[in-house]
Amino acid sequence: MVRFRTMSSSSDTGRTPLVGRTRDELVALAAELGEPAFRGRQLHDNVYRRRVLDPAAMTDLPKALRERLSAEHPVTLTTVREVFHSTDGTRRYLLSLGDGEAVESVFIPVPSRDTICISSQVGCAVGCTFCLTAKMDVRRQMTASEIASQVLVVLNDVYGPGVEAPHGTNVVFMGMGEPFLNYDEVMKSVRTLSSPDGMNISPRRMTVSTAGIIPRIHDFGREAVRPELAISLAAPIDELRDELIPINRKYPIADLLEACRSVPLGTRERLTFEYVMLDGVNDSDAMARTLAGLLGGMRAKVNLIPHNPAPELPFRASSLERIEAFQRELVGRGIDAYIRRPRGRDISAACGQLAARPTAQA
Repeated sequence: MVRFRTMSSSSDTGRTPLVGRTRDELVALAAELGEPAFRGRQLHDNVYRRRVLDPAAMTDLPKALRERLSAEHPVTLTTVREVFHSTDGTRRYLLSLGDGEAVESVFIPVPSRDTICISSQVGCAVGCTFCLTAKMDVRRQMTASEIASQVLVVLNDVYGPGVEAPHGTNVVFMGMGEPFLNYDEVMKSVRTLSSPDGMNISPRRMTVSTAGIIPRIHDFGREAVRPELAISLAAPIDELRDELIPINRKYPIADLLEACRSVPLGTRERLTFEYVMLDGVNDSDAMARTLAGLLGGMRAKVNLIPHNPAPELPFRASSLERIEAFQRELVGRGIDAYIRRPRGRDISAACGQLAARPTAQA
């Protein structure tokens, strides 16, 4: 069983951040500080609508309150340690947390939207053999404050404090860690980011990816506010998936797909299955046919992800020709399948490359 050290983002400072708290919680904090309720609502607006990350800059608050907040309740303890810029516009953020641990986030721009890929654990406990993050093992869970703060910090770096993004923002929980092994904090961060009176990022613009933690998939299906769901599958047969995603030994494919089918989907909602393409391992036409048989009848799509290399990983990426042939096999059997183009590979920012490294190793 995986065990985590219990540690909050303020463990070394004694200060509790504002990011991650709901408006009601900030109203309650204002009362604790001897302030009227409207001060809590002002705090909420400053943090989530205006993205003011320094209490001293909250000029609509009294000076004494700003000074006390700076000393006891900073907006966030998450700071940018380093930013790496890709030739395709992607940015990889190496972030410091309040206790000195490091995680990574990725900003991926396209003309119609921005996507921010965020982390949910320091490291990862799942051990996928094609993913560099797994080489870190897991150091600790992240708090809802730390998870949500990544979005604010990245947007402020890209556009400037409080400047509204020119188009929509998508948030994908596909960075470091297995979100469903930190379920409560991840879902609290979802509610924080999607709050209509806060950042107002629609849950339909968020995606949580899991390797298949079945009990949490059932919990997820019962959530009143939930993002889209993506499953990292990587293989259509248990023997191979056991090797690629070892947690499959506990949650095998048949049970995983049964849990997926139990998730109530909205009118236009589909499940996403992510399939990393490994040369000579899982990319044959026969594998594609088996995968199509598994997903037949489901409201689902498949994202085919070229493996992103690292010296520490034992796999090669499938050729584009092989990926396209795999896609044709799926589409020919009625399965919507899309090839995800790598972004940020030259700065170690692509899928499976995040490992909190202070350098870029393409």
